[in-house]
Amino acid sequence: MIKADIVLKSSKIFTSVSNTIINGFVAIAGEKIIATGSLKEAELYIGENTKVLELGDKVICPGFVDVHCFFTGYVLGFVGADLTKAESAEEILILLRKHAANLYKEKPILGHGLDSEKIDISDSSLLDNVFGSEPVVLFAKGGETCWMNTAAKKKYKFTPDTCYPEAYWRLLKEVLNDKSFIVPQFKNYISMLNSRGITAVKEMGFDDFYGFTEILQELERNKELTLRVSFMSQPVGEGANLAFGRKMREELKGNFLEFSGYNRMTDGSISCLCGDLKKPYNCADTHCAQEIDYKMIEEETLAADAENFRFSLHAQGDAAIAKVIDIFDKCKKDNGKLINRHAITDIEFSDPGDLERMGRLGVIAEIYPQIMSIANAKDKLSMINEKIGMERGKYYWNRRKMADSGVTLSCGTDLPLLIPDIPESIYHACGGLFPEGGEPFNKDNTLTIEEVLTAWTKGGQYNLYHENILGTLEAGKLADIAVLDRDIFNTDIETIRDVKVCLTIVNGRIVYCSI
Repeated sequence: MIKADIVLKSSKIFTSVSNTIINGFVAIAGEKIIATGSLKEAELYIGENTKVLELGDKVICPGFVDVHCFFTGYVLGFVGADLTKAESAEEILILLRKHAANLYKEKPILGHGLDSEKIDISDSSLLDNVFGSEPVVLFAKGGETCWMNTAAKKKYKFTPDTCYPEAYWRLLKEVLNDKSFIVPQFKNYISMLNSRGITAVKEMGFDDFYGFTEILQELERNKELTLRVSFMSQPVGEGANLAFGRKMREELKGNFLEFSGYNRMTDGSISCLCGDLKKPYNCADTHCAQEIDYKMIEEETLAADAENFRFSLHAQGDAAIAKVIDIFDKCKKDNGKLINRHAITDIEFSDPGDLERMGRLGVIAEIYPQIMSIANAKDKLSMINEKIGMERGKYYWNRRKMADSGVTLSCGTDLPLLIPDIPESIYHACGGLFPEGGEPFNKDNTLTIEEVLTAWTKGGQYNLYHENILGTLEAGKLADIAVLDRDIFNTDIETIRDVKVCLTIVNGRIVYCSI
């Protein structure tokens, strides 16, 4: 009998194989799970050097998977000078001069944590007068806007009004190639995700990721990755580059790094009339306030599909979701099911009939189970009522219909929009609750705790084509495991957000522990 390196014992083991909760153990040897079973069998795997963790009723799960992350957006919250304590423009200038003195001349002057409520970011003249032709970009708290000088606007071709990743991709090229900054920051990013039980991500990188894949490859060679990274190219500066995809598919074949295909936005938020709707908005004579090039999106998707690359398309309005399904319906199929694992991300407001089509085709849903955490009930319900009315609003966040239609659910955060927090996702996606509590919203659209955990684990690994080696707690699978510090199945929904991850194991190695 092989003896385990680690044995985890708990009365609450969720394997993701089924919804059954097991009172037993998980045994790990090397990088793999060698056995799961009842407690009486555990002693067979415990040897002289086995580390045994008695976890009581702490919940053991497969490692969690975030299928929609942007490290590039997250890292700009740490770039350049720290301006979080600056109370005035004068204080900012003092900090910037000190920071700029240590920069190479060719580097832009950057900062983060600017309080845009205290500083007039609409006026670039002060930065122009002090720094002249040196580009200056100072990101506000939350990253929703920035203070820039004229030199930066000319060089990077965005403004404070268009301060979002798809617009400032030229600046990202420089940030991602600053190795002395970006490598420590990515390691911190990995540690943060590991501390939340995340063991794998689908990471969005613009175009060819501007050389960052070489850094990822070096980290993998040096065995410094404790997070499995599936890189997805989002065309921004150019169209979908299939030649680059072929190259990445050949080069990225390790256990911790691979190429996953392509990602693209379609419509935008319903709150700003940019969600593409089947019927007009109640408050405006439009179905969508932006132009969407569905023809180009279809051409890219079909070209990628022909070479067995998968596409995830971000869609929020019911018309956008329907049009994306129409595109996927033209892709290669076997017995009516898609051959390549195409996905729709977000799926904010949907037509139930289209969710049934998703299930029949095998389109994966990438839902944001924590999305209610960034709103409050009064403002969100007022927005829904104004824009589309509550009759249509009953189809908001309709995860129940997705599950009942046989759609494979996986979970994303659009990080840094949200930071992964599985108990918080249960509070919102199972409870139907806004942060302040109160009456659930669209309670009939919610999921069970088991369904949410399955989406974060087995569903995520299916999304990444890894369901044969990861995503469930079974003998022979790689040992990626997360442990929650209390019994979430018997915790009041009002207090479930207090639950934390207390242990994370990746490839059989403990990478985070707070026990």
